[in-house]
Amino acid sequence: MVNSKLQLHFLLLLLAGALVLSFFIFRPFLAPLALAMVFAVVLQPFYRRVVRSMGNRESIGALVTVVISIVCVLLPLSFLGTRIFQESVGVYNSLVTNDGNANFAVSFFKDTGRALEGSIPGSARFFENLSVDLDAYAKQGLTWLIAHVGVALSGVSVFVLNLFIFFVALYYLLRDGKKLKQALVSLSPLEDKDDEMVFGRLALAVNSVIKGNLTIALIQGVMTAIGLTIFGVPNAVLFGTIAAVAALIPAVGTALVLAPATLYLFVTGDTIPGIGLLIWWIFAVGLIDNFLGPKLVGRGMRLHPLFVLLSVLGGIALFGPIGIFLGPLALSLLFAFITIYSYLADPQRAPSR
Repeated sequence: MVNSKLQLHFLLLLLAGALVLSFFIFRPFLAPLALAMVFAVVLQPFYRRVVRSMGNRESIGALVTVVISIVCVLLPLSFLGTRIFQESVGVYNSLVTNDGNANFAVSFFKDTGRALEGSIPGSARFFENLSVDLDAYAKQGLTWLIAHVGVALSGVSVFVLNLFIFFVALYYLLRDGKKLKQALVSLSPLEDKDDEMVFGRLALAVNSVIKGNLTIALIQGVMTAIGLTIFGVPNAVLFGTIAAVAALIPAVGTALVLAPATLYLFVTGDTIPGIGLLIWWIFAVGLIDNFLGPKLVGRGMRLHPLFVLLSVLGGIALFGPIGIFLGPLALSLLFAFITIYSYLADPQRAPSR
């Protein structure tokens, strides 16, 4: 008779081997799969409304939701990517042709030096040399960019494949998400209520991070780009995108872009546009977090801004661009597990739902 313990160890060894092999099989698609899970949670309320309007036909409802997502995601991304690329090329070209007036940064340094020359002798030469150094570094960046264009183009096919995997996975996660959740709960050694708490915390974290910090940062970036366009600052879309990323940085935010832009308008003698951009910065951009934050996040779990910053930057370093979603999600998962551990260690301490 075969030893039952030996059978169990042999089965565990086979299971570990199958898991390792499966990991390497799915490894190229982990990023789009994880992103599909995030958006399946975010789109769940919309999907449910679509299913009800379709007579509770879940397959058609999932397909309609995915089609709408394709339109709402691809069109803005295509426009934004094209504009950023064009404005970046314009900035580099202006540096290569030594057309400093066509470049925001070079003009800013030169005009600042001229304005300060009367008060601080030697400022004009200092800022002139600084702009020359900027020219040199930008030209080096352009040379590197041209040398790596082939590598960038070769990544297009990978991006298209990942995008296809993302939308296919999103369809099945919307349609069969409940069945997958029930299967994971049944396989988990934790009690069902603890499993439900983990899933609840993850859903709460996804909605809080996506609808809260990231959505507010996106809106602030859009409002920054609109303000820069209205008041005549060049490369508005490019700097608006930078402002959206900077909005995730605590105590800095969009000031990283709007402060130099406002100073640039005052230095170049555009006083009225400078005052207008300052007012736009304070009221149209600065108050967005105060007004929209509570409405978008509600009573959800809102991570501390420092944790959001570190998790976003660390997620990008580890996972690439998709880390902007996976970083905060991983941190939220950690907090959920800590809550369960504290509850299991001390049953008197009931976990907050």
